[in-house]
Amino acid sequence: MGVDAGEWLDPVPFLRGVAWRDGGRAVRADPADTERLPWDTGERATLPIGVRLEFTAPRAHAVEISYRATVPGPTDALRDLAHGFALWDRSGPLSEVFTEPAPEAVLRIELPPGSGPFTIHPPETQSPLILGLRGVGGPLLPAPAAPRWVVHGDSITEGWWSTRPAHGWTAVAGRALGVDTVNLGYAGAARGELVVAEQLASLPADVLTLAFGTNCWSRVPFSAPLLYETTRAFLELVRQGHPETPLLLVSPVLRPEAEAVPNKLGATLAELRAAMERAVRERILAGDRRLAVLPGLPLLRPEHLADGLHPNDAGHAALGAAVARSLREEGFVG
Repeated sequence: MGVDAGEWLDPVPFLRGVAWRDGGRAVRADPADTERLPWDTGERATLPIGVRLEFTAPRAHAVEISYRATVPGPTDALRDLAHGFALWDRSGPLSEVFTEPAPEAVLRIELPPGSGPFTIHPPETQSPLILGLRGVGGPLLPAPAAPRWVVHGDSITEGWWSTRPAHGWTAVAGRALGVDTVNLGYAGAARGELVVAEQLASLPADVLTLAFGTNCWSRVPFSAPLLYETTRAFLELVRQGHPETPLLLVSPVLRPEAEAVPNKLGATLAELRAAMERAVRERILAGDRRLAVLPGLPLLRPEHLADGLHPNDAGHAALGAAVARSLREEGFVG
C-alpha cells in the first residue's frame, strides 16, 4: 500500500545557493541596493542561477515540489521548452523530470533507495519560485550545512552553454569541494563594477572566487591600466568586508578572437589578463596572504569552447576541476 505525501514544507531550510532574498524569492543582488547597479547586472540578478534544493530522505521514495515559473509568451522562441528538474546525489546525476510550461504546478520525482543527500536543480532560466516540498513515504530533512563559497563572474560563471544547470563550472567545482556554491555570475556584465564589490563585502562567505574580465575587452572596453586599477579597487572593497576570507581570482580564460586583437582602447585580452594578474600578485606581495591568482589562459583549449567564448560541457568540467584543484592547493578549502 502506498504512503501519502505529508504536509507541504517551507522550502527555505532546503534551499542552497541563496545570496539574498527579496520577499519570498531568491535574488542575486542586494534588493536594498539595486539602484546603483548597472541595468544588465540588475536584470541578470533576478534569475535564481545556482539556487537548488538539498535534502536527505529517510524512508521517502519520492519528493513532490510545488512551484511557480515563468511561461514564455506565444511569440517567444522558448515557448515550448519544458520545465526540467534534475535529481543528483554525490555519485552524479540520477534522473530528470520534465513538465509542460505552466504558471504553477506540482512535480513528483522518484527517489532511489538510500537517504541521500540529494540535490534537485530547477529550471533556472524560467525563474522558478519553490512554494513547498514534501516527502512521499517518509520525511524530508534539510541537508547538512556546508562551507559557503561565493563566486562572482560573467556569463561563463553564470553557466552559459552548459547543457544543464548542474554542468556549469561553479556547480562542478562546488560538488568536488563539498561546499554551498553561491553563483553571482552576471551575463554581459562583471566588468569590475565597484558596487558589486561592496555587495560582496557585505555577504557572508567562507571562501570567495572572482572570475571576471573578458567583458572588459569588447562589451565595455578597458585599457590595461584601467583594468589594473579597477582590479586593485575591487579587491580593496571586497577586503573591507572580508579581510581574512580566502579569495581566489581567476583571470580571463581563452578567447581566441581577443587574445592578440586590440580593443577600442588598444588593449588585447592578453594585456588585460596580465594587468589583472599583476594587480593580484602585487597585493599578495604587499601582505595579503589569503589571496591567490589562477591564470585563466591555460585552463581551456579551443575545443572546449562552444562558440569561441563560452565553454561547452567539457570546458565547464575542465574549468571547474581546475578551480577546485587550485582552491585545495592553496589550502582555501579542506
